[in-house]
Amino acid sequence: MGVSVGVDKQKALDVLAALARFGLAAMWIVAGATKLGHHMQVTQSIEAYEIFTPYWSNLLAYVIGPLELAGGLFLLLGIKIRAAGWVSMAVLVMFVIGLWTVHARGMVIDCGCFTPGERRPQPEDVLWAIARDIGFMIATSLMIYRPFKKLAIYP
Repeated sequence: MGVSVGVDKQKALDVLAALARFGLAAMWIVAGATKLGHHMQVTQSIEAYEIFTPYWSNLLAYVIGPLELAGGLFLLLGIKIRAAGWVSMAVLVMFVIGLWTVHARGMVIDCGCFTPGERRPQPEDVLWAIARDIGFMIATSLMIYRPFKKLAIYP
């Protein structure tokens, strides 16, 4: 009986690890792809945080979409899964800090996460984005702790 419980637990952890890896890959790919070809909207979304100068907002708008897309492809293809997870965690922490500063200052902005400039922001959007990103951080922690290496090119 103890063996089957251990095997079932391992299978459950494998399923969770696979969902974390492929779910995060999909999230980063979608986030990056929605920014490609929308430089002005991405720049405006970054400027709305009132953290960066216009120069840095413009520069970040050029690189953030391709970097998110590349990170998602690394996870999807299984290239350096743990390293990609740590980079993902660092980016998510920075996003949460940026969102928290917006919330602390009482600002209402479009975070620009998935559909930059496509909707009118609501006051609760920033808190939902923080909660969502904390959920992504939990999934990333699982992926770092127990990377799903099946179907990986270079785990």
